[in-house]
Amino acid sequence: MSNTILVVDDDQNICELIKMYLEDDFNVEIANDGRDIQGKLRNTSPILVILDVMLPVKNGWELCREIRKEWDIPIIMLTAKGDETDKVLGLELGADDYITKPFSPRELTARVKAVLRRSSSGGGNAQIIRFPGLVLDIESRRVKVNGEPVELTPKEFELLFLMASNSGRVFSRESLLEKIWGYDFDGDTRAVDSQIKRLRKKLEILPDNHSYIHTVWGIGYKFEVQP
Repeated sequence: MSNTILVVDDDQNICELIKMYLEDDFNVEIANDGRDIQGKLRNTSPILVILDVMLPVKNGWELCREIRKEWDIPIIMLTAKGDETDKVLGLELGADDYITKPFSPRELTARVKAVLRRSSSGGGNAQIIRFPGLVLDIESRRVKVNGEPVELTPKEFELLFLMASNSGRVFSRESLLEKIWGYDFDGDTRAVDSQIKRLRKKLEILPDNHSYIHTVWGIGYKFEVQP
């Protein structure tokens, strides 16, 4: 199994610093721009991508969107921008975490390991969760709606698994932030709303399909199968 982390950043000093701190636990591959990101992913088969926002050729937002079209890989965005809107945009595009420069290499290492733990949670137990029109295979992290496979990002899968495993339970937005993004994530609850919106769109692919995720006004969301 691959143990590679792909770092995409045009600052060579940053790349070397990240590599120095991660190479005891991971194989670190470096790319200095956004050219042929799909080729780099195929060649390195990374378990996680650290992606700078301000890149030549293609910026980090474009690359994050491009990766998410075909790859179910955790992504940590790395940027000098600290504006809250930028953080929310990255999460809306499918990023799993967001770190602002300048950063502590030890914090980055901790976040990398935390994201990898969350993305692989549940993988050790062969388990299938079934609802009318919906099947979650926990071991393979695959989802089918009416028998057809649906591609989910790691965060979308984690949200669905958490809520489907607790059908009928109401989760506040703050609770979902803590459980899915981690207690140290300092974004706001709009990230949850954006992920829920994307997840609903993927699950409710047919006009007459069941609905699964419902808004509890003033509180948050719950999973419940409704015709």
